[in-house]
Amino acid sequence: MFQIDFTGKTVLITGVTTGIGAGIAKMFTKAGANISGCATSQSSGEFIQILNDKAVRSIYTQCDVTVEEDLKNLVKNTIDKFGRIDVFVSNSGQNVFEGTINCDEQHWQKNINLNLASHWRLSKLCKPYLEKNNGVIIIMTSNHAFSTIPGCFPYNVAKTALTGLVRSLAIEWGPEIRTVGIAPGFIDTPGNQKWFDSFPDPSIEKQRTIDLHPVKKMGSPEDIGAWCVFLASNYASFASGVTYLIDGGRNALMQDQ
Repeated sequence: MFQIDFTGKTVLITGVTTGIGAGIAKMFTKAGANISGCATSQSSGEFIQILNDKAVRSIYTQCDVTVEEDLKNLVKNTIDKFGRIDVFVSNSGQNVFEGTINCDEQHWQKNINLNLASHWRLSKLCKPYLEKNNGVIIIMTSNHAFSTIPGCFPYNVAKTALTGLVRSLAIEWGPEIRTVGIAPGFIDTPGNQKWFDSFPDPSIEKQRTIDLHPVKKMGSPEDIGAWCVFLASNYASFASGVTYLIDGGRNALMQDQ
């Protein structure tokens, strides 16, 4: 039987209160892992609801990943609670859509700090613990790293840069640590719903988007969570330095069809 068991191992996940992060926590929970989660909100939201139904140990830390002291506190809390980190899933991020002309320095810096630099900074803090356990780093980028649309600058720039971070960490920190990236396409999350809600008829726009996918559906947070569990497992031990585009086949279809 094909089984993935993370019993006794600790997974640190950023941005766990909703959306993809919550889906990742849910799937690692099913695999038996200890979960250390963080987000900016004081309430742990969906994260604790997921874990309450499972026999796993967990900790939630309120954390702004753009603040160095918050990152240090997150890692300290994780080690104090579990004594180890086996997998780090760097998921936190936020759309910063300004366009190349309208983007000012404030939005540029916010985007770089949140959507790029925070992944590097927290990876460095986790490194000493991951390398003790032949750990895995999974960095969440986006389909915008591979193709984009007008008005999504500077978000797409940071997400593209994350693919370079994945390569650099893989070649400089291996073989003790494997690093891979995941680039989700349209996932059914509150963030993407906010995008649809910006159109005059959100339901029409959502269906139009679904129809652009050969699989004729949007992905779920659990779909991405399952990929994380697999890529962190021994079954994926030969995967490193690469970013996987998980977008329901949208990249394969010329969008004028």
